[in-house]
Amino acid sequence: MTTTTRPHSDPTRPERRSGPPPKRRFKAGALTPWGFLAPFLGLFVLCFVLPILYAVHQSFVQVRRHGLFGELDRESVFAGFGNYARALDQDAFVDSIGRVLLFGIIQVPVMLGFALALALLLESASAKWPGFFRAMYFMPYGVPGVVATLLWGFLYVPGLSPIVDVAGLVGIELDPLGDGTVLWSIANIITWLFIGYNMLILIAQLKTIPSELYESARIDGAGPFQLARHVQLPLIRPALVLTTIFSIIGTLQLFAEPQILAGFTATIDSAYTPNMAAYNSAFTDNDYNVAAAQSVIVALTAFVLSFGFLWSVNRKDRQR
Repeated sequence: MTTTTRPHSDPTRPERRSGPPPKRRFKAGALTPWGFLAPFLGLFVLCFVLPILYAVHQSFVQVRRHGLFGELDRESVFAGFGNYARALDQDAFVDSIGRVLLFGIIQVPVMLGFALALALLLESASAKWPGFFRAMYFMPYGVPGVVATLLWGFLYVPGLSPIVDVAGLVGIELDPLGDGTVLWSIANIITWLFIGYNMLILIAQLKTIPSELYESARIDGAGPFQLARHVQLPLIRPALVLTTIFSIIGTLQLFAEPQILAGFTATIDSAYTPNMAAYNSAFTDNDYNVAAAQSVIVALTAFVLSFGFLWSVNRKDRQR
């Protein structure tokens, strides 16, 4: 006959209770953070999420009117990708997308190059009055785009522009509002407006670099160019990526500047940019469904370009 002995219980160990685990008590302050976030989340859904969903919905439906003049009745029917086909069938809309892509390929690197140069110069050890010059370079960003376009528009008009008059005195014929130059006149306005904004983002990233890195690099004999190339540029890469993405999105959203400048020249038509084409479809042609499809196409293009840029940057980082 065999007997089994039970091990002695350890008085220091708490006894395990059989049965279901105790229920967690709800903490009174668990909802406090959500209470602070509720106003933002409500406005975000109301002003951002719902308009996007409604635009996507409108891009897949089509309004049919009955009667000789459409006065009897109207109904909304599912159109599939018909509105997208009609939008891409418009040569003016397709040309506007190609136009802003060309605009971004040239204007974005030029603008960010100037912003980077100003940021590096103002954060150098030999810079004098950096705060004053930061404020001066940032000041154009405080001017509304409509006002800035009006100011530059009068500087582009022959007979009113001192720039055109001075160029004529030295034998240079300038036509900033001509068919082949008006796009770059718009690029000049955008560059003038946003150099200071991008410069401040880069300066904010530069200020996070520890001073010990600068001291170590100087001890190793690094000059200003070596500091910029091997210390500053690699460490402000996230800010450069951020400003590039902002610039890509802003390029595809170009609207106010060409819309205002169209009053100064006939070379800018109603579909000069994708947003202008969507605006014209909605409020001139009264075709809101095609306008919604054009808006969705612009948003998807911005998403694809931004995601593609991020993917290429991350791919290069993984390969290193």
